[in-house]
Amino acid sequence: MARVKKGMNAKRKHKKILKLAKGFYGSKHKIFSAANPAVMRSLRSAQMGRKLRKREYRRLWIARINAAARANDISYSKLMNGLKKAGIEVNRKMLSEMAIHDPAGFTKMVDAAKAAL
Repeated sequence: MARVKKGMNAKRKHKKILKLAKGFYGSKHKIFSAANPAVMRSLRSAQMGRKLRKREYRRLWIARINAAARANDISYSKLMNGLKKAGIEVNRKMLSEMAIHDPAGFTKMVDAAKAAL
């Protein structure tokens, strides 16, 4: 059986990793053995960042809704409970947008929630 050398495959794998390591500091963007663990770690961090971004946006929307609700003399938790009892299904992102861009519409939603409580 003929001997199989991995020169081309190794070069291809190394180039792929070094391309991902572009912009890294020091030898981490030049040397494969330094770049490989750095790239693996950065890909893991990027995956976690995508999960965290969803949490952070939800926290932002809730903070905005709470601020607008308190301007209308109701707490966030009572507002959400009232909306649920009134049968109004609207997500937090849309409530947040309404609070910013359509305060009159948001006030109507708050009044409906207060009536349901």
